[in-house]
Amino acid sequence: MSEHDQFAEELSLYALEELQGDQRRALEQHLEKCASCRRELEQLRGDLSLLALAAGGPRPPERARARLMEAIAREPRAVALRRAKPWWALVPSFAAAAMAVVAVIFWMQSMRLEQQVATLQNQSATQTAELQRAREVLSTLTASDAMRVTLVVSKKTAEPQGKAIYVRDRSSLIFLASNMPPLPAQKAYELWLIPMKGSPIPAGVFKPDAHGSATVINPPLPTGVEAKAFAITVEPEAGSAAPTSSVMMMGAGE
Repeated sequence: MSEHDQFAEELSLYALEELQGDQRRALEQHLEKCASCRRELEQLRGDLSLLALAAGGPRPPERARARLMEAIAREPRAVALRRAKPWWALVPSFAAAAMAVVAVIFWMQSMRLEQQVATLQNQSATQTAELQRAREVLSTLTASDAMRVTLVVSKKTAEPQGKAIYVRDRSSLIFLASNMPPLPAQKAYELWLIPMKGSPIPAGVFKPDAHGSATVINPPLPTGVEAKAFAITVEPEAGSAAPTSSVMMMGAGE
């Protein structure tokens, strides 16, 4: 006999306020730690309340009440528990709740995987672009048909130097400068492509670092322009459409 079966009859008597003495104290101690029996007691009290509301007419004789209590006492103990649902009746509810939790977990994992895939795709695109840029630079530096121009200051000092590598068919230009003098405030150096015919073409604005070094890589240039020379002037930071100062460095093709 289980512990619940032991207190089944006592629950009915307790609900009717007929349980006294040691049996009442033992049941109350059990109720403090048994949620199942507390629920069963509340159900019994609820049924008795409804029965009291539905009952009409005069109060039954005391002997009838005594016979009712005797009949309850003779009932088998298992009968009092017939209202309690077997544990297996809750299996569908537990299964549904478990499936809902699993679905949420899978959804969260799917979202994280999608974010990771997007991050990897962005990184891959960036690496692809950098690799393509590196290939273009290498292709320009090693091109057999590249025009190589060394620029020096127009005065007699030879400390500042610039080297332009230009491939006309691809309009690709790489310019390397060294030992460039510091610039005035709000000024920048501007590189110019001097064509065989026509006006100088802007070929990039740059500022040297603390060591006087600077680079210009593949600035926007018209397609297929044949270069006669390259030159450098000092211009506003945003650059100019045409030179506004005297040429400080110039060089023709080697």
